[in-house]
Amino acid sequence: MAAGGDLTDLADRIIARAKDGEQVEVVVGRSRHTEVRAYEGEVESLTAAENQGAGVRVVSGDRQGFAYAGSLDDDVLGELLDEARDNAEFATPDEWVGLAEPDGVPVPDLDLYRPSLLDVPTGRKVDLALELERAVRGRDRRITGVESAEFVDGSGERCVVTTTGIRSESRSTSCYLSASCLATAGDETQTGFGFSVGRELDDLDLDEAAADAAHRATRLLGSVKPASGRVTVVLDPFVTAQLLGVIGGTLSGSAVVKGRSPFAERLGEDVASALVTLVDDPTNPSAYTAARADGEGLASRRNPLIERGVLRQFVHDSSTARRSGTRSTGNAVRGGFASTPSAGCRALSLEPGVDDQPALLRAVGEGVLVSSVIGLHSGVNPVSGDFSTGAEGLRIQRGELGQPLREFTVASTLQRMLHDVEAVGSDVEWLPMSAAGVSLVIRDVTVSGS
Repeated sequence: MAAGGDLTDLADRIIARAKDGEQVEVVVGRSRHTEVRAYEGEVESLTAAENQGAGVRVVSGDRQGFAYAGSLDDDVLGELLDEARDNAEFATPDEWVGLAEPDGVPVPDLDLYRPSLLDVPTGRKVDLALELERAVRGRDRRITGVESAEFVDGSGERCVVTTTGIRSESRSTSCYLSASCLATAGDETQTGFGFSVGRELDDLDLDEAAADAAHRATRLLGSVKPASGRVTVVLDPFVTAQLLGVIGGTLSGSAVVKGRSPFAERLGEDVASALVTLVDDPTNPSAYTAARADGEGLASRRNPLIERGVLRQFVHDSSTARRSGTRSTGNAVRGGFASTPSAGCRALSLEPGVDDQPALLRAVGEGVLVSSVIGLHSGVNPVSGDFSTGAEGLRIQRGELGQPLREFTVASTLQRMLHDVEAVGSDVEWLPMSAAGVSLVIRDVTVSGS
């Protein structure tokens, strides 16, 4: 995949047709994606797709219009600007509408592109998925099935050019292996999963992904429902990553301006334990979602959201920033050229502590390790912060993992859970999502079982 210069040339040609008094934004993108899924020693599915196209936003007065096309042909691109203008005429007036403007923040020098990934033959990708399935099955005799064994990769390049002075180019590659398996003992069956992520094949560890999936499944065999009560819980890194995604949603400028965040009026207040420092940092090359620029072309930057328990800021795109009387934090997110931007977190992580999970378990003594949750997003009220979700895990007894537990509910509120954080682990794990995982100790959580 070539660098983005040819894409920028296409964007410039559209921008050149802008009229006086209107703002025009052009996003041009090109991507490739491969997904291979193995099942029962065969290739269950193989998808290899290429996607390219452009999206155009036009802002005229207090109205915005948008149009996109999945083609880079000159004839098609030539019609996009006119179509966006037509759409603007029918848009609902919005006094805050407008494009991003350069803010002087330098674009980070991130090395996110590995051309070697583009040269990997499809046959090798198929082999990796099949090898992963075999590796999971071979880890333990109690593994009786592999629900999925996948290899996924992607590469993309994008440019954003606007009449307000934004000129942004970026490109990246990514890949991961994932497995989900079944472990059986008698008439009981449990599931487990494992991942390995990177930007090229050499970053992936197939054996680690297989071992993790098998371990997560087999350690839950023999599970029982726990007694109900208030206990200290340790969240597995994967669970913490999911929780951070929910918390990040409440810290979005979009949620705040709509009055749908329990933290909307709490800037500068203590909203968490002093052990909690939550950062959104898409400039961290370890983040799966790292990028040089946001969806509006502004430079990515590190944004501390909560520092030692104090809420410092929300994340904004240019629109929510104007509504809130502040500046964009470089947090415009969009699903590619076919969508308009909105404010959202891009690469969340907690500042890690000094202890790994075994050390945290020893310090807790008695409690519950929550290894997975069910329906987390549907179990959280993003307005009130009320939290209730199904879970499974293991009892913590005398500082070690003991009896596996199933079919229990974890309940609290986001606000209380943040305040009740007792320790943050050192075991940071970047997963194929927009948040990093880490073991997290939270006291006084309601667990409802038998």
